[in-house]
Order: sequence, then C-alpha cells, then structure tokens
Amino acid sequence: MAKRDFYKILNLKKNASENEIKRAYRKLAMKYHPDRNPNNKNAEEKFKEIKEAYEVLSDSEKRIIYDQYGHAGIDPNMSGSSASAEASNFADAFGDIFGDIFGSNRDRDNNNKGSNGKDLRYNLEITLEQAAYGFNTSIRVPSWDICKSCYGNGAKKGTSPISCFTCSGQGQVRMQQGFFSIQQTCSKCQGAGKVIPHPCLDCNGIGRIKRNKTLEVKIPAGIENNMRIRSTGNGEPGLNGGSNGNLYIEIHIKPHKVFERDGDDLHYEMPISFSTAALGGEIEAPTLNGKAFFVIPEGTQSGKIFRLRGKGIKNIRSSIPGDLFCHVTIETPVQLTEYQKKLLRSLETSILEGDFKHNPRTKIWKNKVKNFF
Repeated sequence: MAKRDFYKILNLKKNASENEIKRAYRKLAMKYHPDRNPNNKNAEEKFKEIKEAYEVLSDSEKRIIYDQYGHAGIDPNMSGSSASAEASNFADAFGDIFGDIFGSNRDRDNNNKGSNGKDLRYNLEITLEQAAYGFNTSIRVPSWDICKSCYGNGAKKGTSPISCFTCSGQGQVRMQQGFFSIQQTCSKCQGAGKVIPHPCLDCNGIGRIKRNKTLEVKIPAGIENNMRIRSTGNGEPGLNGGSNGNLYIEIHIKPHKVFERDGDDLHYEMPISFSTAALGGEIEAPTLNGKAFFVIPEGTQSGKIFRLRGKGIKNIRSSIPGDLFCHVTIETPVQLTEYQKKLLRSLETSILEGDFKHNPRTKIWKNKVKNFF
C-alpha cells in the first residue's frame, strides 16, 4: 500500500513553517493518541502515521530530501530506526512535545545507568613571566574518590543494594490521570531504582569519600588570562560505572609592576628627561628577558611610541613572539634652584627668538586658535 503524502497527513501546505508543523502535529497527536482512544486500532495506526510524518518534516535535512525525492528518499533503515523503536510505547514517542505530561523511556533507562561525575574548577594565579615562558607546577584539589570499602555502591561490606520495592527497580512511578499517564521520579530511591538497607560505614552509603589530591600541571608558554586547561578525568568520579568529570584549571595572571599585556604584545610607559628628548641619545629599556638599548632621536615629543620587535610574548599556538612598545613621556623637572630657573628662562628666550623655528607645534596651535577667534 502506497504511503500518503506527509503534508496531507498533517493537513499542511508545502511551504509550512516549523511552528506550523509543530502545531499541526500537536493537534492531531492529541486527537489520535492511544491513551485517548483505547483499543482503537485505527487511531493507533493514524497516530503512527502522524508521528512518522512529523519526524521527517520537523527535520530540516530530511525535509529537503523528502521534498526532492518523496518517500523514495526517506529510508527508515538509514535513519537509525528499528522494529523495536516502532514498537516503543506511545508516551515516549509523544514526549518530545509533551515531555512534562508523558514519561520517557530514555529518562527511565538513564536512571538505571551510572551517572557521570561533575566537572570541577580550580583557579590558579600566576605571574606574567610564568605565563610568558610556561612552567610545571603541583596543585592540591579537593575531590571525591570511590570508596574502597564498598567500591562505590554505598552498601556495607558483605551486602549489596536491593531493587526498590516502590518502583520495582524502574526509578520512576506511573500515575494515571484520566486518559493521561504521568510518570514521576520515585521518591523512595530518588530515581536510582535501588535502595541500600545497610549503608557502608566508611562513606555512609554515598559511595564516595572526600579527600585532597595532588596533580602535576604543565602551564604552556604564552597562555593568556582567563584561559582554561582541562585535566581529563580529574573531576568528581562517576557513580555506578559512570565516567569521571574533568578538572578545569582557570588561569589568572597577576598585574605586573612594569608591563601591561595586550595579547602577545607588551606595553610600558617610560619617562625621559627634557634634554634627552631635545638632544637625543641612547637609553636603556627593560624587557622580560633582560635589558635592551635603543636610540632616542633628536626632537622626540612626549607620547612617542617605540617598537622593539620580537620582545613581546610568544603566541601559545604559533610560538611567534609579539612586540614590546615603549611609550615615552617627557618629564618636567621639579624643585629647581634659582640658578636652574635662570638658565631655563634664558633658554626659552633664545628659543622664542627663532620665530617658532624650534617650536613648530606651538606655531600650528597658535594659528588654529587665531583662526578660531
């Protein structure tokens, strides 16, 4: 028997939006759901048909294939479905939209499986030099280890957990409300499906014991502030065979007394004397790996930036170093003697006689102000 068109099944046009598809499915599924139509084979088949149409049209990739090739392009065997999936209970199938009303088989199955351990975070404060060159360090982190007495099952030695009598080991209890079947987590076992009549004396039935552990951590060169290093499996341990969580080491770089970091580049501000700025000369500049020298040209103005290539921090991925930027500021002398003041006034008089020859920026400024007024 040929399959009906999926759009006709849901009473939709081919250009229907995702919201329209969802609303149509909700309306029809409520109408033909087996809980509302007990012992009605026709409604059951109708519901299967509606569900199949929705699974294809709600998936953008499957919908494109269906629009181009029709049913021939949609192969149930390729989509990972199986006879057992088709025969799954309808409450689970309907749960994608009404998950708060109908229970899910997947949720029940997950309760019977082990739970994965939680991830942990550790804040590590380091210096700029340590971030630039990398280093190895040891850290102590609080963690949970599997209890050696009960091997994580929480039961006293010689005993074992038993199936919960309230939910019969399912982890969930089902309640009937009219034609709706509602599934809730079992209050007795909290969804585990098992209870421990005789708890372990060492861990009090938790299955884990809290203790500190020491880890060796390698901090790579060039690491940046707020970056995280993952230590796989060193978070909290899982329960009932679940995998361990991870430990995330978050890096915080302390402020430096001299340098400010901008990515792979370094910056600092360095004062120079009035005479050095006017006459020029060689100055000594600090870098992360020692001293460097560069020449200040004559007539250097305050705020001039000098670049020292390759004197920054190596990139954490490419290992290519950034640059060092020196921002010079001309320091005005203070607490001058009368003799020094006299010399400065004499110098200023001599400079002004040059008709702005020695002060080109002053000339430009005065012309701007004159034009303004």
